[in-house]
Amino acid sequence: MTTIHVIDCIGNHEPINSTSIAEKMKLSKASITKISGKLLQEGCIKRSRMNDNKKEVYFSLTPKGRQLFVVHAEMHQSLEQSFIQGLNTFSEAELQASLKFIQTVIDHNDNMINIDGSS
Repeated sequence: MTTIHVIDCIGNHEPINSTSIAEKMKLSKASITKISGKLLQEGCIKRSRMNDNKKEVYFSLTPKGRQLFVVHAEMHQSLEQSFIQGLNTFSEAELQASLKFIQTVIDHNDNMINIDGSS
């Protein structure tokens, strides 16, 4: 699953280097190195260097990687549409009650974190 999200990150920010991918995805550079090696081997991404910095390696998608990127984006869009359709089955009162419940859980969680953090 992380691999497809690396493809998504590269597709949204190409050309992009390993450090930037790691920062955006909150993963280690070692993880990105391993995943990018696999993606290079599978022909999903390609390496390049910028004219002004021959040392830094940047990644971009190949046509195969672009196909995966598009399919992944379409899947997310479909899931989002499905979620929204599900929300549309609730009345305004039900949504408000759900929101109040979720906010109560978040507030409780925040309080627990604050209590644990102050010990």
